[in-house]
Amino acid sequence: MSSAAPAARRPEPGTAPGLAPELERFVQHLVVERRLAARTVALYREALVRLEGAAAVAGVALERAEPYHLRGWAAQLRARGLAPRSIAIALAAWRGLYRWWGRQGLVAANPVAGLRAPKAARPLPKALSVEQAMALAEHAPARGDALLLARDRAIVELLYGAGLRVAEIVGLDVQAGAGGSGWIDREDGTAHVLGKGSKRRSVPVGRAALAALAPWLDARARLARADEAALFVSRRGTRLTASQLRLRLKARALAAGLPTHVHPHMLRHSFASHLLQSSGDLRAVQELLGHASIATTQVYTKLDHQHLAKVYDAAHPRARRRDDSGG
Repeated sequence: MSSAAPAARRPEPGTAPGLAPELERFVQHLVVERRLAARTVALYREALVRLEGAAAVAGVALERAEPYHLRGWAAQLRARGLAPRSIAIALAAWRGLYRWWGRQGLVAANPVAGLRAPKAARPLPKALSVEQAMALAEHAPARGDALLLARDRAIVELLYGAGLRVAEIVGLDVQAGAGGSGWIDREDGTAHVLGKGSKRRSVPVGRAALAALAPWLDARARLARADEAALFVSRRGTRLTASQLRLRLKARALAAGLPTHVHPHMLRHSFASHLLQSSGDLRAVQELLGHASIATTQVYTKLDHQHLAKVYDAAHPRARRRDDSGG
């Protein structure tokens, strides 16, 4: 093994960066033997170019690189602003290279073995504003079967008014004991559902949702099969599926003029966010959502802060920055 560092090479303008022959052989191994997708190979090649460049700057032969070298080079990626996912891909490429070299006896140990990419920040859930949620409930498509539109209105009110999951919605039966996973007690305004992990919980159902349910229940028999226990049925008279619900919700959102793609879980996020904004009771929101850990619910506190920050930026005079440099 040579102790000399590979010389850094400048690619010709308009061409992809080149690689040393020993690195290019590894790329061919990925293509021919590993049969990785072209996009994955391109990302790995890019990561190897970065590795080769870092080693050249440090004056270190890649075959003699130590774990502290690799840690430093990974830290450089983060300092340059690479996203955690991009760093994870780079480390996977580097780790694979040294594993391959190890099988050939070119290195005694893998210096990337103990390196881990930084954790990616958990994306905040997307929620509708109160005005958008109300528009979704109240603005139905101009055309359509009145029976189905009544059903869809009730579904939207339950998704937003009770924070139910889509599986919990489609699992509702007309009455208790019908063999399904849940039902709604209209007398005391409570939805009894079977959530994740087969955990049952009871959730209050607001007046708007109960009011929307009434016309649907009055008309449901005209659509449902005689032996169908499901609360919400399709035009064929059988239990509505989650995919059917998503398609209907998407069409309703378009009719309401909402600027974003709306999916059922977005209404659950909206329920949680708006409830937390008005009450500030994180434990209560956790119980209503059926979260096993409060850490899962705490993401909505960040969403709440994000909302408040937007209000501040838009309305508070101190939030507006002057374009000029004068006092």
